[in-house]
Amino acid sequence: MRVAFLGLGIMGHAMATNLVKAGHEVTVWNRTPGKLVEGAGVAPTPAAAAQGAEVVWLCVSDTAAVEKILFGPEGIDQSLAEGMIIADSSTISPTATAKFAERVRPKGVAYVDAPMTGSKIGAANGTLIFMVGGDGATIERLNPLFAAMGKKIFRMGEIGKGQATKLAMNLQIALIFEGFAEALTLATKLGVDSQQLLSLIEATMVRSGVVDYKGPFVLQRDFTPNFPLRLMHKDIRLALEAAKEARVKLPALETVEEIYELATEDGHQDLDYAATLTLLERWAGIQVKGEAA
Repeated sequence: MRVAFLGLGIMGHAMATNLVKAGHEVTVWNRTPGKLVEGAGVAPTPAAAAQGAEVVWLCVSDTAAVEKILFGPEGIDQSLAEGMIIADSSTISPTATAKFAERVRPKGVAYVDAPMTGSKIGAANGTLIFMVGGDGATIERLNPLFAAMGKKIFRMGEIGKGQATKLAMNLQIALIFEGFAEALTLATKLGVDSQQLLSLIEATMVRSGVVDYKGPFVLQRDFTPNFPLRLMHKDIRLALEAAKEARVKLPALETVEEIYELATEDGHQDLDYAATLTLLERWAGIQVKGEAA
Protein backbone atom coordinates (compact mmCIF):
# COMPACT_ATOMS: atom_id res chain seq x y z
CA MET A 1 0.00 0.00 0.00
CA ARG A 2 1.04 3.62 -0.49
CA VAL A 3 1.50 5.02 3.02
CA ALA A 4 2.39 8.49 4.27
CA PHE A 5 3.89 8.07 7.74
CA LEU A 6 4.02 11.25 9.80
CA GLY A 7 6.09 11.32 12.99
CA LEU A 8 9.41 9.53 13.45
CA GLY A 9 9.83 9.56 17.21
CA ILE A 10 10.70 6.64 19.49
CA MET A 11 7.78 4.59 18.19
CA GLY A 12 7.12 6.05 14.77
CA HIS A 13 10.57 5.49 13.28
CA ALA A 14 10.45 1.77 14.03
CA MET A 15 6.85 1.46 12.82
CA ALA A 16 7.64 3.15 9.51
CA THR A 17 10.74 0.96 9.13
CA ASN A 18 8.63 -2.18 9.54
CA LEU A 19 6.16 -0.97 6.92
CA VAL A 20 9.04 -0.57 4.45
CA LYS A 21 10.38 -4.03 5.33
CA ALA A 22 6.93 -5.49 4.63
CA GLY A 23 7.05 -4.10 1.10
CA HIS A 24 4.81 -1.07 1.41
CA GLU A 25 5.54 2.17 -0.47
CA VAL A 26 6.24 4.61 2.36
CA THR A 27 6.84 8.36 2.37
CA VAL A 28 7.79 9.91 5.70
CA TRP A 29 7.67 13.33 7.29
CA ASN A 30 8.95 14.44 10.68
CA ARG A 31 8.59 17.77 12.43
CA THR A 32 12.35 17.94 13.02
CA PRO A 33 14.13 17.48 9.67
CA GLY A 34 16.92 14.98 9.23
CA LYS A 35 15.29 11.76 10.41
CA LEU A 36 15.29 9.16 7.66
CA VAL A 37 13.86 5.68 7.19
CA GLU A 38 15.86 3.44 4.91
CA GLY A 39 13.86 2.61 1.80
CA ALA A 40 11.26 5.35 2.35
CA GLY A 41 10.78 8.61 0.54
CA VAL A 42 11.01 11.89 2.42
CA ALA A 43 8.51 14.75 2.10
CA PRO A 44 9.03 18.38 3.14
CA THR A 45 5.50 18.81 4.55
CA PRO A 46 2.62 16.64 5.74
CA ALA A 47 0.60 17.75 2.71
CA ALA A 48 3.34 16.63 0.34
CA ALA A 49 3.69 13.28 2.12
CA ALA A 50 -0.04 12.63 1.84
CA GLN A 51 -0.26 13.44 -1.87
CA GLY A 52 -1.39 10.26 -3.65
CA ALA A 53 -1.28 8.11 -0.50
CA GLU A 54 -3.87 5.46 0.22
CA VAL A 55 -3.28 5.70 3.96
CA VAL A 56 -1.93 8.53 6.11
CA TRP A 57 -0.57 7.19 9.41
CA LEU A 58 0.17 9.56 12.27
CA CYS A 59 2.30 8.97 15.35
CA VAL A 60 3.00 12.29 17.06
CA SER A 61 3.12 13.71 20.56
CA ASP A 62 -0.24 15.25 21.42
CA THR A 63 -3.65 16.52 20.33
CA ALA A 64 -2.34 19.90 19.15
CA ALA A 65 0.29 18.22 16.97
CA VAL A 66 -2.33 15.98 15.34
CA GLU A 67 -4.61 18.93 14.64
CA LYS A 68 -1.77 20.93 13.07
CA ILE A 69 -0.75 18.01 10.83
CA LEU A 70 -4.35 17.51 9.75
CA PHE A 71 -5.56 21.09 9.32
CA GLY A 72 -2.58 23.45 9.63
CA PRO A 73 -1.13 25.57 6.79
CA GLU A 74 0.94 22.61 5.55
CA GLY A 75 -1.53 19.99 6.74
CA ILE A 76 -2.79 16.94 4.93
CA ASP A 77 -6.32 18.34 4.59
CA GLN A 78 -5.34 19.93 1.26
CA SER A 79 -4.14 16.55 -0.08
CA LEU A 80 -7.08 14.42 1.01
CA ALA A 81 -9.08 12.56 -1.62
CA GLU A 82 -12.07 10.23 -1.54
CA GLY A 83 -11.22 6.71 -0.41
CA MET A 84 -8.19 7.64 1.69
CA ILE A 85 -7.82 6.49 5.28
CA ILE A 86 -6.29 8.44 8.16
CA ALA A 87 -4.98 6.23 10.98
CA ASP A 88 -3.76 7.90 14.14
CA SER A 89 -1.47 6.04 16.55
CA SER A 90 -0.82 9.11 18.68
CA THR A 91 -2.35 9.16 22.15
CA ILE A 92 -4.73 12.12 22.18
CA SER A 93 -8.15 13.28 23.34
CA PRO A 94 -11.01 10.92 22.40
CA THR A 95 -13.32 13.92 22.01
CA ALA A 96 -10.93 15.69 19.66
CA THR A 97 -10.49 12.46 17.68
CA ALA A 98 -14.20 12.26 16.97
CA LYS A 99 -14.23 15.91 15.88
CA PHE A 100 -11.26 15.40 13.54
CA ALA A 101 -13.02 12.45 11.93
CA GLU A 102 -16.15 14.54 11.35
CA ARG A 103 -14.09 17.28 9.67
CA VAL A 104 -12.59 14.93 7.05
CA ARG A 105 -15.70 12.80 6.44
CA PRO A 106 -17.23 15.19 3.85
CA LYS A 107 -14.20 14.51 1.62
CA GLY A 108 -14.92 10.78 1.65
CA VAL A 109 -11.99 10.08 3.97
CA ALA A 110 -12.25 7.36 6.62
CA TYR A 111 -10.69 7.82 10.06
CA VAL A 112 -9.34 5.25 12.49
CA ASP A 113 -7.80 5.87 15.88
CA ALA A 114 -5.19 3.19 16.56
CA PRO A 115 -3.04 3.90 19.62
CA MET A 116 -0.81 1.02 20.65
CA THR A 117 1.07 -0.56 23.52
CA GLY A 118 4.34 -2.43 23.57
CA SER A 119 6.95 0.30 24.09
CA LYS A 120 9.92 0.89 21.80
CA ILE A 121 10.98 -2.77 21.91
CA GLY A 122 7.59 -3.84 20.57
CA ALA A 123 7.78 -1.16 17.89
CA ALA A 124 11.23 -2.36 16.80
CA ASN A 125 10.19 -6.04 16.79
CA GLY A 126 6.86 -5.47 15.09
CA THR A 127 4.97 -6.87 18.07
CA LEU A 128 2.82 -3.90 19.06
CA ILE A 129 -0.76 -4.39 20.24
CA PHE A 130 -3.22 -1.91 18.75
CA MET A 131 -6.48 -0.77 20.33
CA VAL A 132 -8.59 0.53 17.50
CA GLY A 133 -11.67 2.67 17.04
CA GLY A 134 -13.46 2.91 13.70
CA ASP A 135 -15.55 1.17 11.10
CA GLY A 136 -14.91 -2.56 10.85
CA ALA A 137 -14.53 -2.57 7.07
CA THR A 138 -12.03 0.29 7.20
CA ILE A 139 -10.00 -1.48 9.86
CA GLU A 140 -9.98 -4.62 7.72
CA ARG A 141 -8.44 -2.63 4.85
CA LEU A 142 -5.63 -1.67 7.21
CA ASN A 143 -4.89 -5.25 8.31
CA PRO A 144 -1.74 -5.58 6.13
CA LEU A 145 -0.29 -2.50 7.83
CA PHE A 146 -1.27 -3.63 11.31
CA ALA A 147 0.33 -7.00 10.57
CA ALA A 148 3.61 -5.33 9.59
CA MET A 149 3.81 -3.31 12.81
CA GLY A 150 2.13 -5.45 15.44
CA LYS A 151 1.00 -8.87 16.56
CA LYS A 152 -2.59 -8.19 17.52
CA ILE A 153 -5.38 -5.65 17.17
CA PHE A 154 -8.46 -5.13 19.32
CA ARG A 155 -11.39 -3.24 17.82
CA MET A 156 -12.83 -1.34 20.78
CA GLY A 157 -15.79 0.28 19.00
CA GLU A 158 -16.47 3.38 16.95
CA ILE A 159 -14.08 6.28 16.33
CA GLY A 160 -12.60 7.58 19.58
CA LYS A 161 -12.91 4.32 21.48
CA GLY A 162 -9.30 3.36 20.71
CA GLN A 163 -8.13 6.56 22.35
CA ALA A 164 -10.48 6.11 25.28
CA THR A 165 -9.11 2.61 25.80
CA LYS A 166 -5.50 3.80 25.62
CA LEU A 167 -6.15 6.35 28.37
CA ALA A 168 -7.65 3.61 30.55
CA MET A 169 -4.61 1.41 29.88
CA ASN A 170 -2.08 4.12 30.69
CA LEU A 171 -4.01 5.02 33.82
CA GLN A 172 -3.39 1.48 35.04
CA ILE A 173 0.27 1.52 34.04
CA ALA A 174 0.86 4.75 35.92
CA LEU A 175 -0.85 3.48 39.08
CA ILE A 176 0.77 0.02 38.97
CA PHE A 177 4.25 1.47 38.61
CA GLU A 178 3.67 4.02 41.36
CA GLY A 179 2.60 1.24 43.70
CA PHE A 180 5.72 -0.72 42.79
CA ALA A 181 7.94 2.35 43.29
CA GLU A 182 6.43 3.08 46.70
CA ALA A 183 6.82 -0.56 47.75
CA LEU A 184 10.48 -0.55 46.70
CA THR A 185 11.08 2.69 48.57
CA LEU A 186 9.48 1.48 51.81
CA ALA A 187 11.15 -1.93 51.63
CA THR A 188 14.57 -0.38 51.04
CA LYS A 189 14.08 2.04 53.93
CA LEU A 190 13.20 -0.94 56.15
CA GLY A 191 16.30 -2.84 55.07
CA VAL A 192 14.77 -5.35 52.64
CA ASP A 193 16.94 -6.37 49.68
CA SER A 194 15.33 -4.94 46.54
CA GLN A 195 16.44 -7.79 44.25
CA GLN A 196 14.96 -10.35 46.64
CA LEU A 197 11.75 -8.33 46.80
CA LEU A 198 11.52 -8.32 43.00
CA SER A 199 12.02 -12.10 42.92
CA LEU A 200 9.19 -12.47 45.46
CA ILE A 201 6.88 -10.22 43.44
CA GLU A 202 7.54 -12.33 40.32
CA ALA A 203 6.45 -15.46 42.22
CA THR A 204 3.18 -14.08 43.63
CA MET A 205 -0.15 -12.60 42.60
CA VAL A 206 1.38 -9.12 42.85
CA ARG A 207 3.27 -9.81 39.63
CA SER A 208 2.36 -7.66 36.61
CA GLY A 209 3.67 -6.96 33.14
CA VAL A 210 4.59 -3.44 34.25
CA VAL A 211 6.79 -4.74 37.08
CA ASP A 212 8.27 -7.50 34.88
CA TYR A 213 9.33 -4.90 32.34
CA LYS A 214 10.35 -1.98 34.54
CA GLY A 215 11.82 -3.82 37.54
CA PRO A 216 15.19 -4.75 35.97
CA PHE A 217 15.66 -1.24 34.57
CA VAL A 218 14.93 0.34 37.94
CA LEU A 219 17.35 -1.92 39.83
CA GLN A 220 20.06 -1.03 37.30
CA ARG A 221 19.31 2.70 37.73
CA ASP A 222 18.55 2.86 34.01
CA PHE A 223 16.02 5.60 33.30
CA THR A 224 16.68 5.80 29.57
CA PRO A 225 13.32 6.72 28.02
CA ASN A 226 11.35 3.74 26.74
CA PHE A 227 8.29 5.87 27.48
CA PRO A 228 9.29 9.45 28.40
CA LEU A 229 7.87 10.84 31.60
CA ARG A 230 6.57 13.93 29.77
CA LEU A 231 4.40 11.72 27.52
CA MET A 232 3.02 9.65 30.38
CA HIS A 233 2.29 12.92 32.19
CA LYS A 234 0.43 14.14 29.10
CA ASP A 235 -1.61 10.93 29.02
CA ILE A 236 -2.44 11.21 32.72
CA ARG A 237 -3.75 14.71 32.10
CA LEU A 238 -5.78 13.47 29.13
CA ALA A 239 -7.32 10.77 31.31
CA LEU A 240 -8.21 13.33 33.97
CA GLU A 241 -9.73 15.61 31.33
CA ALA A 242 -11.78 12.74 29.93
CA ALA A 243 -12.89 11.81 33.44
CA LYS A 244 -14.00 15.39 34.08
CA GLU A 245 -16.01 15.40 30.84
CA ALA A 246 -17.64 12.11 31.85
CA ARG A 247 -18.17 13.18 35.49
CA VAL A 248 -15.93 10.40 36.79
CA LYS A 249 -13.72 10.82 39.87
CA LEU A 250 -10.16 9.37 39.72
CA PRO A 251 -8.63 10.21 43.12
CA ALA A 252 -5.62 7.88 42.84
CA LEU A 253 -4.68 9.25 39.41
CA GLU A 254 -5.05 12.81 40.69
CA THR A 255 -2.46 12.04 43.36
CA VAL A 256 -0.08 10.39 40.90
CA GLU A 257 -0.40 13.41 38.59
CA GLU A 258 1.04 15.52 41.40
CA ILE A 259 4.08 13.21 41.51
CA TYR A 260 4.59 13.70 37.78
CA GLU A 261 4.28 17.45 38.18
CA LEU A 262 7.03 17.44 40.80
CA ALA A 263 9.19 15.11 38.72
CA THR A 264 8.87 17.53 35.83
CA GLU A 265 9.87 20.42 38.08
CA ASP A 266 12.95 18.37 39.00
CA GLY A 267 13.90 18.18 35.31
CA HIS A 268 13.06 14.50 34.74
CA GLN A 269 10.57 15.03 31.90
CA ASP A 270 12.79 13.47 29.23
CA LEU A 271 13.71 10.42 31.32
CA ASP A 272 11.58 7.30 31.45
CA TYR A 273 8.45 7.64 33.56
CA ALA A 274 10.06 5.19 35.99
CA ALA A 275 12.16 8.16 37.14
CA THR A 276 9.26 9.15 39.41
CA LEU A 277 10.96 6.71 41.78
CA THR A 278 13.76 9.22 42.34
CA LEU A 279 11.39 11.62 44.11
CA LEU A 280 10.30 8.92 46.55
CA GLU A 281 13.94 8.02 47.15
CA ARG A 282 14.89 11.62 47.86
CA TRP A 283 12.03 12.07 50.29
CA ALA A 284 12.96 8.81 52.05
CA GLY A 285 16.70 9.49 52.04
CA ILE A 286 17.54 6.18 50.34
CA GLN A 287 18.39 4.79 46.91
CA VAL A 288 16.91 1.60 45.46
CA LYS A 289 19.38 -0.58 43.58
CA GLY A 290 20.11 -4.19 42.69
CA GLU A 291 23.28 -6.11 43.40
CA ALA A 292 24.90 -5.24 40.06
CA ALA A 293 23.92 -1.58 40.03
